Amino acid sequence: MTGVPASAAGGTGRTPAPGGKLGAAAVNQASLWNIANILTMVRLVLVPGFVVLMLQDGGYDPAWRAWAWAAFAVAMITDIFDGHLARTYDLVTDFGKIADPIADKAIMGAALVCLSSLGDLPWWVTGAILFRELGITLLRFWVIRHGVIPASRGGKLKTLAQGTATGMYVLALTGPLATLRFWVMAVAVVLTLVTGLDYVRQAVVLRRQGLAAERAERAAEAAVEGPGR
Repeated sequence: MTGVPASAAGGTGRTPAPGGKLGAAAVNQASLWNIANILTMVRLVLVPGFVVLMLQDGGYDPAWRAWAWAAFAVAMITDIFDGHLARTYDLVTDFGKIADPIADKAIMGAALVCLSSLGDLPWWVTGAILFRELGITLLRFWVIRHGVIPASRGGKLKTLAQGTATGMYVLALTGPLATLRFWVMAVAVVLTLVTGLDYVRQAVVLRRQGLAAERAERAAEAAVEGPGR
């Protein structure tokens, strides 16, 4: 674990850093460079590399497509591990909260747009998936002051299906495997839409509960302050 423990920042028996503020800045900077954030940065760097590999020689060379798949696979694997490491070892940072979902959307969006631009995947599939992903991200920000919408089992299955289907399309598959990838992508699209609607439902419920709690708190404060006025 590379992050600085909270207890170390204010522990006794340590010589204070000159200027106080400089010491705090050093702690924050050190906590940024943890393994979870580094994996997220790697995923961000892989996005332009994937696009270059995917579009080499017109985008239809099987060898270049295989290299592009390797970059995509590494990106998806880092997506699995960075969040797990951040939660397990308390490596959650403000940078990670912002960069991790951006990296997720960037690699998937880049793959889908490349596939549609090459004619391998219908644009409506790319549009439906990207609309859902961006919409849910905005939805999370809309209700974030009321609480966090947790990742559901369906959402995790959706991510797995999307990654598997998109990876199969990135590879230059033929024959039965080409037919199989069509059905895997169909499952991914269905899960994308169904889980998207479920997130909307959760967001509406969470916001209503949050607003009700705020009104109840204000009413309680008014009742306490009222007699003393």
